[in-house]
Amino acid sequence: MPHLNKSSYRILIFIVGVIATISYRLVIVLNDYSSFWLEVSWYIGTLGFIWYFGHRWSVERRRDNLIEKLDLTKKIESQQPLSTEDREALFYILKGLSTSLAKWNYIAIFFFSFIAIIYAVFNYLAAWWR
Repeated sequence: MPHLNKSSYRILIFIVGVIATISYRLVIVLNDYSSFWLEVSWYIGTLGFIWYFGHRWSVERRRDNLIEKLDLTKKIESQQPLSTEDREALFYILKGLSTSLAKWNYIAIFFFSFIAIIYAVFNYLAAWWR
């Protein structure tokens, strides 16, 4: 039966996701100031997203494989009795969903994207008014 990643690793993945988000959103700001730091920010964001979304893909794949292997959707829908293995799998899936920090990464992506677009529009309008 799969097990959840350690809490410390899950927190690390969360931090990597937030740093990647901030790095990508900083590209719009650094574009006006420093090509060196723009590239650094882009690489940090890209590598961070590769790690973060690679992890998320792996987690989702494990869940999907477990649901498919044990035919859990059909068992739940038809109200069939669940085996011990089925219950352990459902516990793993539900525990992972309830403790996931991914929703906070989505909030960070939304927030920093919103700030970046405001900056970009403000910058564009300021240049246009000059």
